Amino acid sequence: MAFSKLLIASLLVSFILLHLVHADQAVPAQADQVSLLQDIDCDGACAARCSKASRQRLCHRACGTCCRRCHCVPPGTSGHQEVCPCYASLTTHGGRKKCP
Repeated sequence: MAFSKLLIASLLVSFILLHLVHADQAVPAQADQVSLLQDIDCDGACAARCSKASRQRLCHRACGTCCRRCHCVPPGTSGHQEVCPCYASLTTHGGRKKCP
């Protein structure tokens, strides 16, 4: 009886340690992916995107917000939003598209 309790306790501790080691190894991979996503120059990308807008300050502000959230800006001055689905899916409180 005592031996079975000891065996169960040691198996439980082993599983917990194995889980902790596995979780510790998974964190750097996620950190590398986050650093890759943050390498976009939002100011430059939004300056190009809003270069032909009639209200450039408004366009640049909205584009900057979308770029920081989605880590991408579609190419060109309009359209091509299928390249960046997150950018295309953001909406205002009124339900209108947020990103230029």
